[in-house]
Amino acid sequence: MEKYKSPVYNIISVPVHKIKPNNYNPNSVAPPEMQLLYQSIKMDGYTMPIVCYYNKETDEYIIVDGFHRYRVMLEHEDIFEREEGRLPVSVIDKPLDHRMASTIRHNRARGSHNVDLMSNIVKELHEIGRSDAWISRHLGMDKDEILRLKQITGLAALFQDIKFGKAWRPVEEDDEGETEDEFETGAGDSECGPSL
Repeated sequence: MEKYKSPVYNIISVPVHKIKPNNYNPNSVAPPEMQLLYQSIKMDGYTMPIVCYYNKETDEYIIVDGFHRYRVMLEHEDIFEREEGRLPVSVIDKPLDHRMASTIRHNRARGSHNVDLMSNIVKELHEIGRSDAWISRHLGMDKDEILRLKQITGLAALFQDIKFGKAWRPVEEDDEGETEDEFETGAGDSECGPSL
């Protein structure tokens, strides 16, 4: 068995024009933090590589983590010139679903991610056939967090495998013309919403 070697031991220098953002990153940085990141890179240089997947067909490096460090180079000519238009890249070779999970893990480890974009990630993973158990295991989420993110998307398809309890049922009028709602009881029926 070949000894495992972390990608960080194989950093390569890549022209920034060959690096492309992914279309699923749920991390967002406010303008003051972007300015701080710029100042950090200006004063200390790039101390962390951009994590990318190499697409052989297009000869491009797709960002898994480090989009904002990439942005600094694109938006600041002084950084671009100093670095000669190149970024340090650590390459990982994983399929799309695992790259999405890697992006989330990187973001969550830093404590930064956007809830709306996170819900879209859960939606996309669901659409390519990943179960809640897979999402939980690879993204480090509990089932309640996954459920909340699914609710944000509002797509009924995400709930097709969830059993819902009966909260109440209407009762027909009695002989005196009065009506009342009758609440269902029993295991799994005492709460509104999905039974998980």
